[in-house]
Parts: sequence; structure tokens; C-alpha cells
Amino acid sequence: MTVKTIRQLLDGEKPLLLVVAHDALSARLIELAGFRAYTIGGFALVGVRYGLPDVGVASFGEIVEGVRDVMRGSSLPVIVDGDDGYGDVKNITRTVETYEEMGVAGIVFEDQTSPKRCGHMAGKDVVSLEQAERKLRAALAARKSPGFFIIARTDARAVHGLDDALNRGKRFLEIGVDSVFVEAPRSVEELRIIGRSFDAPILVNMAEGGLTPILPPEELAQMGFSIIVYPASLLLRITGAMQDALAAIKAGKLEPQPKPVTFEEITDIFGISKWVTIDNQFG
Repeated sequence: MTVKTIRQLLDGEKPLLLVVAHDALSARLIELAGFRAYTIGGFALVGVRYGLPDVGVASFGEIVEGVRDVMRGSSLPVIVDGDDGYGDVKNITRTVETYEEMGVAGIVFEDQTSPKRCGHMAGKDVVSLEQAERKLRAALAARKSPGFFIIARTDARAVHGLDDALNRGKRFLEIGVDSVFVEAPRSVEELRIIGRSFDAPILVNMAEGGLTPILPPEELAQMGFSIIVYPASLLLRITGAMQDALAAIKAGKLEPQPKPVTFEEITDIFGISKWVTIDNQFG
């Protein structure tokens, strides 16, 4: 099966819905649910794998190994959160080369200063526009295939205001990135302004509990957004479910869930049939 590029997917499916996977199981469940692609975000990956907040304390090497493990769970095209590129133009070059060699379909780079923060946290700052452009030029030069999808994210809305964020997005598109992402708009009107400001695929982040209003995909598509990311929807729900189960076990009151996953179902999700076939054929 030929894996489609992100641009090929966008040619046939708008908006493209991307759920963040935090491990191989969540990546596999996203594929089994019928999504066409998925994404790996730093907030969920670093939180699940290391129990750390998304404040720039995990190294590039740690994150790469986490991404590699998540990708084992799905054959879908994946967009990876590249943070700020983990350093200067040399580091961002290595980041692109590493992820493209791994088979990643695309990457998001942001213009935050280091150490970065989650996009919906306070205390963010951004590098100069010139520095952000230099890093993006290096990223574009590093990719081997034009199909490797590079998304430029700006966090300038929280630092300098929406006008500066829009200007940065336009400048990023001029130097050749494939898509823009203005992080953390704070109203429906700001979403409308962003959606009509760019003649290119625009990404929007539907972060539950964050600063941006949560809207249905159809409404966001009408505004002009092509890619809709759900960065914490799975993580929030499974964390709550585990807390409930642990509280019930501790209290000695574990009750059947309304729709529990059976042992047979979960082993099927894990791909048991493949290994049984191998065992029967060669074992």
C-alpha cells in the first residue's frame, strides 16, 4: 500500500482531522477508527512517556525514541511536533533529516524561544522574525522530498498580538513552507480572521481546556481551516478513566463498565492474528 503525502490527503479530504497519539496503542486505535492520518504532539508524548510537562525539558533524542515507538502502532501518515527544532539552524536541519529518514510525513516548527512551553501556557516568548525565517529556510533546504510537509507555527499571538502573528504567517509562506499555524487564538472572531488571511492550508488546534474556542469541524472548514488537530482529547479521557478505575479498585468497588473492552477485542487490536499465523506456520 502506497502511503499518501499530507498534500495528497488534503486534495481529497478537507478538513483533515488529526488526533494526537501518545503511544503505539493510541496510534493503532486512531487507524482502526478510520482516520486518514494522525499526529504526535510533544505535550502528550512527553507527558505519557516521561511524566513531564511540555516545557522543553525532554531532549531531542528522548523525543525521537518516543516518536519511533508510537509509529510502530500505525501505518498512517504522521505529522510530528518538531518544537523549535531543538537549537539553531544546524539542529533544525538534523531534526528534518532524522524524521524524514524515519518515514514521518510532515513536521511542525514553532517560533518560540528556548526553553519552549505548551502553546496554551502563560509565559511564552518568540524569537525575532528574522531568526524564525532563517531556521525555516534551513528546514526547507534539509528535506529530500518536496512531499515532506513543513508547517510553520507562530506563538506571537500571545506575545505581540494577532497582527504580528498574521504577518509572521504570511512571511513564512513567502519563503516556501506548506502550511501555517497560528497558535492559541482566543475568540471565534480571531479564528475567522486567521481563516481568511492565508491562501494556503491552515492548521488549527482544538485544545480542550485551552484558550481557543472548540468548534465543530464543519464550521472550522467554512472559516478556511484545512487541518484540525485534537492535541489532548485522548489523553484527557484515558487519564480520567484510569483515575476512576484506580479509585474503584482501592475502595474495593470495581464495577463492570457500560462497554468494557474484552480480552479478545484487545488482543485483536494488538494484532494477535499475525503472530498466531506465524506460530502455526513455522512453530
